[in-house]
Amino acid sequence: MNGVSAKGKAVLVTGANRGIGKALAIKALELGASKVYATARDVSKLVEVKAIDSDRVVTLELDVTNQNQVNAAAAAATDVEIIINNAGMGTGALLLAENVVENSKLEMEANFFGPMRMGVAFAPILKANGGGAMVNILSVAGLINFPFAPTYSCSKAAGHSLTQGQRTVMAGQNTLVCGVYPGPIDTDMTAGMEMGDKGSPEEVAANVFEGIANGEEDIFSDTFAIGFAKGLKADPKGIEKSIAAQFQTVR
Repeated sequence: MNGVSAKGKAVLVTGANRGIGKALAIKALELGASKVYATARDVSKLVEVKAIDSDRVVTLELDVTNQNQVNAAAAAATDVEIIINNAGMGTGALLLAENVVENSKLEMEANFFGPMRMGVAFAPILKANGGGAMVNILSVAGLINFPFAPTYSCSKAAGHSLTQGQRTVMAGQNTLVCGVYPGPIDTDMTAGMEMGDKGSPEEVAANVFEGIANGEEDIFSDTFAIGFAKGLKADPKGIEKSIAAQFQTVR
């Protein structure tokens, strides 16, 4: 599949109010996007992004777990050419906790069903606009289960499989479907976790747009993730055991 440059394109980023999503919205503007739809559950938290370029930034209320809001966003962003499904959440639930099922359902709603809803709503729009790209921000934790976030890992594994499926069904309409697999990134979600050197949201954003432009289907977006991918290819079972040993005591 050919790459898709952000220059001159209309880009939509979910969860653009902070962390990786905010960095993605800013990077899209830096790369010359014609328009950036910055979305969040609370549009008042998008003030900083809007202030960067009030002419090119359009803010939208969007909770990806709410079908009506997904439909409304699709109705508003009919010119979009690059969709970045970044919005997600983690509960920190542990597998043997009494509330694990309830918390896992919350993560699946945001991390799996959210991108699924976005695919259904926006695939026809991308098709009408020439194909473009749909990008799902996943995690290396979706490729190997991380013991300190096991249900989050499960939801991201489901997102990984969803991405493969979307890639298959959208290939015929010339839509590039990318999975992005960050390692530990310095965001609110990882605050307080001792996980070695964390990547930055800005590093992830730069590598995501470079990967999209190069037509990469699997984007490992930071130093940890790149090393992880090499290890996974060489010795998947070894990586599984290594992750368990390194992170089983992390909370």
